[in-house]
Formats: sequence, C-alpha cells, structure tokens
Amino acid sequence: MATWVIHHADMLVTMDGQRREIADGGMIIRDGVIEAVAPTNELPTVVEARKIDMRGYVVMPGLINTHHHLYQTLTRAVPAAQNATLFNWLKTLYPIWARMDAEAVYTSALLGMAELLLSGCTTASDHLYLFPEKDSGFFIDTQIEAARELGMRFHATRGSMSRGRSNGGLPPDSVVQTEDFIMKDCERLVHKFHDAQKFAMTRMALAPCSPFSVTTELLKLTAVMAKKWGVRMHTHLAETIDEEVFCRKLHKMRPLEYMESVGWVSEGNAWFAHCVYINEAEAKKMGKTQTGVAHCPCSNLRLGSGIAPIRMFMKHKVPVGLAVDGSASNDSSDMLGEIRQAMLVQRVKAGVEGMSARDAFKLATRGGASVLGRTDIGSIEPGKAADIAIFDVSGLDFAGSRSDPLASLLFCGSSHRARYTIVNGKVVVKNGRLVNVDEFKLAERANKAAAALYRKAGC
Repeated sequence: MATWVIHHADMLVTMDGQRREIADGGMIIRDGVIEAVAPTNELPTVVEARKIDMRGYVVMPGLINTHHHLYQTLTRAVPAAQNATLFNWLKTLYPIWARMDAEAVYTSALLGMAELLLSGCTTASDHLYLFPEKDSGFFIDTQIEAARELGMRFHATRGSMSRGRSNGGLPPDSVVQTEDFIMKDCERLVHKFHDAQKFAMTRMALAPCSPFSVTTELLKLTAVMAKKWGVRMHTHLAETIDEEVFCRKLHKMRPLEYMESVGWVSEGNAWFAHCVYINEAEAKKMGKTQTGVAHCPCSNLRLGSGIAPIRMFMKHKVPVGLAVDGSASNDSSDMLGEIRQAMLVQRVKAGVEGMSARDAFKLATRGGASVLGRTDIGSIEPGKAADIAIFDVSGLDFAGSRSDPLASLLFCGSSHRARYTIVNGKVVVKNGRLVNVDEFKLAERANKAAAALYRKAGC
C-alpha cells in the first residue's frame, strides 16, 4: 500500500485521549495505518510519499454508524408511512419488505453505504432482520459483498424475528424463522465472515430484532452462543412507550429488566438501538456493565418516539455512539446530518449546554468505536487504522466561521458531503465523488429495484 502525507489542514481533529485540534495539521499514513500526527512543520520527512494539501479543510477520524437498516433505502418517504408511529409504521411497511430479494438487498446496501461514505462515514453496522421465506438465505453475504465493493468497514449483524402475529408478535408470519434455523445461520456467518483481528474490515454480531418480534428462548440462546463464538449482540430497546407497555403486559418487566433477565446486560458485549425510555437507575446499570447505546435522533424525531437521555448516559459512562437508523425512518444515510441533529435535539432535552459540537463529534467517532467494541478506529493517532473524513470549509456557506472550523461543520454549511473519505488507507471518496461505484448509475439501479419491489407488493 502507498504512503500518504496529509498536510496543511486548517484543522486536524484527533479525538484521541487529549482531543487535540491541530492548526496547520498533518499526518503520515503508511500501509493503511496512521504513523505520525503533528503540525505540518513537525512531521518527519518522508521520501516517495503521495502528498495531499489540505488547506481549507477539516480533517477528522472517519465517522462510525452504529445502527442501520440498509434494506430500507428502497422504501423511503412511502406516503402511507410518513405520519405513523413506530408500530403502525412497521405494519405499513412489512408487506412491502416481505417481497425483498437478493437484488433489492444488494442494491439497497450499496445505496445506503454509498450515502454514508459520502458523508464521511467509514464504518457502518447494519441490522438486517427480515428474511422472506423464499431465496433469503444469503442476504447477509450479499450485504458484505456490497461493502467490499465500496471499500467500507462493515459490522454486519445477523438479525432475526421468531415471534409472528400468530404468536403475539408484530411481524407477519411470512418473515419469521425458527430459533434452530436462525442459530444455524448465525453460526455459518460467524465462521465465514467474522474477523476478530486488528483492522478487520468485516465483523459479525448476533441481532434478534426486538422484544416484540422474537421469543424469550431466542434471546437466551443468543446470549449463550455470542459468548461461545466471541461476538457482540445487538437489538432495539426502549424505543417507544408502546414497547414498554408490550413488555410489561407480556413479561411483567420493563424492557431493560427483561433483557437483563435473558443474559444481555452483564458481559459488556451488547448494544441497544434507541434507549429513549431508560431511567436513571437503568442508566447506572448500563454504565456499570458497559452496555452500549446506538443513538438515533433523526429516526426518533421522525417517528415521534421521543428524545433519548444522552446527557444522562454520558454522566453514568454508558458507551454511546450515533446512528442514522433505517432509511425509511430517517429517511437518509447522512452521518454528518445525524451529528448535527444529535447536537440540537439534546439541547431541547437537557438545555442549551446539553450537547456541544465537540461532544456530538465524539459520539460519532470514539463513542461509536466503543459501542462496537473496537480500539483500532475512532481517533487519529499513531497505530490506529487510517479511517479519515475530510470536509471542505472554504466555501461561501462557511465564510465568517474560521474562528472554529470544526463546529462550523454542524452550525454552518449547505452540504454534508465529504471532500475525501479514506478507509484503511484507501481513498473511497475523492473530490466529493465515490471512487469505486458510479453514483448516478447506482441511483438509477436503486429506483428500478424499488419500483420492482412496489409492484410485487401491489403498491
């Protein structure tokens, strides 16, 4: 791999333990790993290196998305689901999603991950939990293939639903599977794809969908096998009041209490999406056990679910990362936009000092790395993977904000598109365009796949 020298950045933001912000900053990248970080005039001299002048740019760690449903990119802004709360939103979209096939999964994965890369995101975790009865056996494999084509670092999760409507659950029976079938496929995927090594580009996690769509037996079995296979666990939790009512009625427990009863809140190897309705005693327990949160502010607002108590989580040292959630409840895969939303919405929840720009960026970098159990990404420092996001702040929409180039990315700007995105030392976005995929052809392909999906669903 090539040696790169990035130099003369207006601001280089490390997000390391010291959270340094280096004016006229630079770094050396060798063989996909960060070798040195310093002001430009203090960088060691490197012979035969490729140099990139970053005047007018902010350079930061690649952003980390801790929860997504990539397949939903084909069902954005569906009219009947635009003004629905979570449960009704799901009931509206399940009949469409039940017609997903391999082409739809592959194209939607390319589309969602392409959007993420274009907004400076270098690592994404996806939660694919919907498997129609016909030809869905290799949906996860297909997503991983798409990530490799784009050059994105990817944490795939083998989602699942085992409690259909006939058994008191929310999803139609046509998209649920038996516990035995689910766990056999989980084992196949972990053995085939999970890479526990440093700088891994692909990792697996086990991810039953939610307390209202899986059985207690599946949750217990997942906890046992995740520990045996050395992988993490993920699910939705405490997203809405409806979910709390469901758990109290069926299990006589609050959502977190229920997850604790099935072995998910003790080993520090689980993270939950949303966690809007968590109280302080529960937050203390999550901090003590290092149980993580994927915060999805846009989705929570879009569905009217509420605002997660992120400041409370931070107070109790709960690992918190950011996430765009599914592209049918956001309806975008704009990671920089998600950071801005996280900053703004917490000011409504906890006061104007509830979330600074820098705290929001920390959630999207080091926070996301912590939630995914990684120590090799999330900051710019020697020995870390060269996952870098670079944004142009030289334009008209940033004029007058040079006093704080980093904060200007959230307070100012008319575009959230990165100028460069680098993953594992390889440039995957250059001059604001994807390197490995033609985005115009991809948009056309996605529209065709969406149209085919709607036709099959009778929409």
